[in-house]
Amino acid sequence: MRLFLLAVLISTMLFASNNALLTRYRLHGLYGLKKSLDYDLTSKSYWLGVLKNTNTKFGYIQPSIDLLICDKQRSQLQLYIKDDNNTFVQKSDYQAIVGKNTGDKLLKGDLKTPVGIYVITKKIKKIESFYGPMAFVTSYPNLYDKYRGKDGYGIWIHGVPENGTRQPYTHGCIALQNNNLEQLNNQIDYRKTLIIISNNAIKTRISKGTLAGLLSSFYMWRFAWIYNDINTYLSFYSPLFHRNDGLGFKAFKQYKTKLFKSKGTTSIKFTGIIILPYPGTKNLYEIVAHEYYKTNHYKWQGIKKLIVTLKDNKMQIITAN
Repeated sequence: MRLFLLAVLISTMLFASNNALLTRYRLHGLYGLKKSLDYDLTSKSYWLGVLKNTNTKFGYIQPSIDLLICDKQRSQLQLYIKDDNNTFVQKSDYQAIVGKNTGDKLLKGDLKTPVGIYVITKKIKKIESFYGPMAFVTSYPNLYDKYRGKDGYGIWIHGVPENGTRQPYTHGCIALQNNNLEQLNNQIDYRKTLIIISNNAIKTRISKGTLAGLLSSFYMWRFAWIYNDINTYLSFYSPLFHRNDGLGFKAFKQYKTKLFKSKGTTSIKFTGIIILPYPGTKNLYEIVAHEYYKTNHYKWQGIKKLIVTLKDNKMQIITAN
């Protein structure tokens, strides 16, 4: 009897949902239905429902990736991987050698390991013996580093000399004992690994309300972009905004205003969304997604990256690619 009642309840809910969709379609057609559904994606309550049973220990992370967390104060590098429940669990914990000087890297040669969120751009197997058996090259300087005018390059995760010893610090890289580096290499797909480097322990158990606010705001920005609402679209940009190519807010506003007047039907889809609190900051977040963009005359797909603050449940973009 209980199973029968449950089946009736589910059937009723689906019927009501379908009726609502049919009504939207009847009144507004396919374009109106699409616009209505696009707007529904801007609802914070919708995203709270999505996040209800989602583990947000480090943030909102849709894709299946590995996380390397470096706590410079403790000279520690931890590997987290997703289990069958889509929850990050610690896989390994390594002692690491980091830069001689404390604090965030600002200049070339300052002997500091940077603070930030990075990807591994490549793996080097043929390398000088001083660096051990291999090295993982990080994406330093990243988008936010460049926005801040940080200098330097060549931040790696590497090993130690195969013969002899080395100093108990690096010039800014992260060094592991060679056996640990080999183990790490066997545990990760470097092309699907994020590195979070902080001065100390990073913030975990991120507020789902905060994440829902960011996702709601992100999709409202998308909605305004799709439906040519230039004023709402620009309201998501900080007056201090600079694009990765150096374009400031004033020039960006002029460019987008002209573009919005000329473009036709627009389709924008985001997949593999990642939202992480930016280490070493109080109210800064990195949003990354794979973007599929298409108009009547142009199409593009690739990685979209935003650095944003959150104010009154509304994101303010300070830089983007």
